[in-house]
Amino acid sequence: MKILIFGGTTEGRELASKLASCGHEVTVSVATGTGEDELCGIPDIKVVTGRRDASGMEAFLHNKDLCVDATHPYAVEAGKNIREASERTGVRFIRLLREYTGDLPEYEGCTYVEDAALAAKAASGISGNILLTTGVKELPFFEGIERKRLFVRILPVWDSLEKCSEAGIPAGNIIAMHGPFCEELNLALIRQFDISCMVTKDGGVNGGFPEKFHAASKAGIRLIVIKRPFEEGFVAKEVIDMINSSENCTLRDV
Repeated sequence: MKILIFGGTTEGRELASKLASCGHEVTVSVATGTGEDELCGIPDIKVVTGRRDASGMEAFLHNKDLCVDATHPYAVEAGKNIREASERTGVRFIRLLREYTGDLPEYEGCTYVEDAALAAKAASGISGNILLTTGVKELPFFEGIERKRLFVRILPVWDSLEKCSEAGIPAGNIIAMHGPFCEELNLALIRQFDISCMVTKDGGVNGGFPEKFHAASKAGIRLIVIKRPFEEGFVAKEVIDMINSSENCTLRDV
């Protein structure tokens, strides 16, 4: 079966590896060079790199039997484009879900909000330093917060560094590291930069969310979490079982 997987997520890489080992012809489309680098070493897969709109995605779907959206849980626009491209080309579509974190202990310092705008509003009312771990796309929502007290953890790539510079983030407030991070490192950063509030997304286990949650709880700081958008789909094991049990790809769309 010829399968195109969109997304450089951990679960996407794991799925690509398992499907290739089953003998399927797997192509993985990633947006950045970082995503491409993380796929190095996985045998029998083809990698294409670059950001594409729905029409650009259609070109890659021709002659494919199945399209899998394995993008980040918060990449809503990309997911919409992938689904539309699949519908236009008539290629079967599956949304690969990142497994949820599961139950976490009660922590009164944790607040869930619907979006980045509300997260920024909540954070602006908290005194002290703020650690933003959502990525640079959400940075514009926090323009009303004093630059000297806003610390931003980003991927160590030029594009992210440039966006921080354009937003006026002091160089000393930019933490360029590749996660996910253990609880101890999160806790060390909180203490190093005297953080009183962390803003994050619920990226699940693969995104290191439990480690951020426990570090914030242990440090006794506020934690503001942007809720994960609701979506329907399948986890990796379900996708593999569905594909391998149907040579004709008689999969129901989700």
